[in-house]
Amino acid sequence: MSKVIFYCLCFIIIYAPIPLGANRLWAQSTIELAIMATFLLHLISVFSGRSTLLPPRYAQIVVGALGITSAYLLIQTVPSLGSFIGRTALASGLSTISLDPSLTQVMLLKTLSFTLFAWLLFQYVDSSKRLTQLALTIIGSALFQAIYGIWLSLNKGMLSPLFHMPWQERAVGTFIYTNQLGAYVAMALAIGIGLLVSQLAKGEAATQWRQRLLDLGDLLLSNKILLRIGLIIMFVGLILTRSRGANSSFLIALAVMSVLALFLYKNPPRNLRILILSFFILDMFLIGSIFGVEKVKQRLVETTLQTETRDNVAIDSIPMIADYPILGIGGGAYYSTFEAYQPANYGAFYDHAHNDYLEFAIELGVPVTLMLGLMILYSLFLAIRTLSQRKTALYQGIAFGCSVAILHMLLHSSVDFSLQSPAVALLFITILCMAHLAHHLPSPRKSRSRL
Repeated sequence: MSKVIFYCLCFIIIYAPIPLGANRLWAQSTIELAIMATFLLHLISVFSGRSTLLPPRYAQIVVGALGITSAYLLIQTVPSLGSFIGRTALASGLSTISLDPSLTQVMLLKTLSFTLFAWLLFQYVDSSKRLTQLALTIIGSALFQAIYGIWLSLNKGMLSPLFHMPWQERAVGTFIYTNQLGAYVAMALAIGIGLLVSQLAKGEAATQWRQRLLDLGDLLLSNKILLRIGLIIMFVGLILTRSRGANSSFLIALAVMSVLALFLYKNPPRNLRILILSFFILDMFLIGSIFGVEKVKQRLVETTLQTETRDNVAIDSIPMIADYPILGIGGGAYYSTFEAYQPANYGAFYDHAHNDYLEFAIELGVPVTLMLGLMILYSLFLAIRTLSQRKTALYQGIAFGCSVAILHMLLHSSVDFSLQSPAVALLFITILCMAHLAHHLPSPRKSRSRL
């Protein structure tokens, strides 16, 4: 039963982005049903005496924060509670804290399913082997998305075989919004880099240039070349999204965490510097130049405050926090509420704030948003701490990948709404769980072979 549940979790990760990034209610519902069905299997396993009901104590940080958020979303939808503060829903006329309780109920089901998913991850990813399999699942899912996105973007005018979505010049994979594909691939790419780092041999760094060349050749031509090729393909997919936020956030996060790792890593891998440099030199400059990294740079340069309406959306959303600072307007209610704050000269309807920090603060209130933010920051801190405290190469590598992915999302969320995609949010929660697992899981009895 344990293996079945674990493989169900892996399947959910792979499936989540396929139906339009789960960015439609029907698609989101299928993921929620899959998670709840898997949790039912867990309960059956508990009643049969094969599993314990509760996950390990270290799961409380992530599961607790998500659980509290779910509980608060439920409170936002309770009728009559809004009458104490003079709050009435916009459409239903109910006296709820939420200005749109129907949308808040949708977010409640999504958040509750994410809570159960994290619960199950902590419960059934209970060994280094399963942590590795989970990382490979993430890499495999993103690799498919990258290949699919590259294929579609390079075949001009082609309809997507899945769901018949129209062709876009920017890679979109099975998502609707290219920036969300960028966020998804960037996080998975970070995990892939971390897994590759975990396979590097420990020891003193080579001092002679000949030995360094031999180390480089060993790295590039080893039996891990398939993983390295997969990472290159994912990087190409990331570039072809032309997402300014995803590309720049990933490179900044990788650079920052690479520098920190060199100082914090306990017994750093011998070829760590070479590997990191290869991503910036080989991937970014050589391969990136072939697949149009200059177009990403061009989009960054040409973007101005005068032409970027999304900046205005974020600015015009700030008064909503001032009006509802503590309780928020209700989860998911930004979609139906911002129109009242939106100036008439926009020329378009915006259903998201293009800033996850603002949108969560508007919908959930500042206190709940701060709680979620502290949970994420603690997970990042734990991942960084693992680099210096643990001796197991796998856990150090996974922690490095998690730290890059978390920092990337912290940066990217300031300019986009990627976490509003259920598939991206599910992957991000998975990575937060992995950061804790890498810190707390017991060391394997037998060391794995390394390059």
